[in-house]
Amino acid sequence: MIKRKKIILPLGVLLVASLAAFVVMATAPEIERKSTATELPALRVTNAMPKDIRLKIRSQGTVIPRTESTLVPEVSGPVVWISPALASGGFFEPGEPLLRIDARDYQTAVAQARAEVARAEGESEHAASELRRQEGLAREKATSSSQLSAAKRAARVSSAILEAAWATLYRSERDLERCELRAPFKGRVREENVDIGQFVSRGSPIATLYSTDFAEIRLPVADQQLAFIELERLDAENETRPKVILKANFAGREQSWEGEIVRTEGEIDSRSRMLHIVARVEDPYETQRKNTDGLELSPPLAVGLFVQAEIEGALAKNILTLPRAAIRDGNQIIVVDELDRIHLRNVDILRIDQEDVLLRVPIEDGERVGTSSLQWAVDGMQVIPISEAEKSRT
Repeated sequence: MIKRKKIILPLGVLLVASLAAFVVMATAPEIERKSTATELPALRVTNAMPKDIRLKIRSQGTVIPRTESTLVPEVSGPVVWISPALASGGFFEPGEPLLRIDARDYQTAVAQARAEVARAEGESEHAASELRRQEGLAREKATSSSQLSAAKRAARVSSAILEAAWATLYRSERDLERCELRAPFKGRVREENVDIGQFVSRGSPIATLYSTDFAEIRLPVADQQLAFIELERLDAENETRPKVILKANFAGREQSWEGEIVRTEGEIDSRSRMLHIVARVEDPYETQRKNTDGLELSPPLAVGLFVQAEIEGALAKNILTLPRAAIRDGNQIIVVDELDRIHLRNVDILRIDQEDVLLRVPIEDGERVGTSSLQWAVDGMQVIPISEAEKSRT
């Protein structure tokens, strides 16, 4: 009996423990299984649409006049009249009188020169007549050779005196004309330092003038950008020269003017390695016209104004424009195939702007190109493409 208890008791304990373990396992909560699948990276994409693009070259410069000269009197004397246009900022037309010097002394000099011409003409006529008389007597052997020689010498001297008198008259008349100062071109006064009653001397500068028939702007261009400019068009007619748009903040708002590139300067700057090309705007001060309501349409392109320039460049074919973030390793882009796998493709970068990149790449219309960056990219890696068109709608 005791031996049977020793066998049954351990078996009972073992049975109870096994039953308890079964109950615990049966009522335990189920453990959630987590997926170990890798999350795919997202990539913004756009459909490639290569097209022909007229390249633009950006530069800047200061407006300068084509011609600038100093107004200098060629005669001396007191100033008796000054044109209202001869003031800083004043406009004048070609040949317009700007200043007059007292001409009375020069008028007297002209009268004296005319009188001297008349006297020399009389003496010359008398000497010529005497020479003809002596030559007639010489043919009749009625005069000496010394008298004939003296008559010839007197005729030559009187002729030279007459020529000198005429030269003095011409110079006196020119000096009289020079009492009135005129500009040979249409322009504007930069500065003047003369007043009525002031005595001015021959050769002393009294004003600085510049022309307004057209303005010029020297635009520095880096040597690598010269390939984008069709320099051969500079020798063509005006309608085919490269155009340029000039912009500047003026009168509280942004203004723009249109001009053309007319030439390049002769050498590259040794310090900046840039070549200056010259833009021209015809009649810059005539751009301030009135419309039918009497309102000013645009201000003049004033000398000294600093402008930003956008130069018309060459026509580039099959060019793709992408954001700068789309470029990897300096010369690669990401192309996404129909299975959403990426492929790295080398490109030829034409120009990098502030936000966009212009490039050439062997690509078909409609192929998907990545426009955002990836931390890492392996050829054949799968991504989740997000269309730029869908993103813009959301």
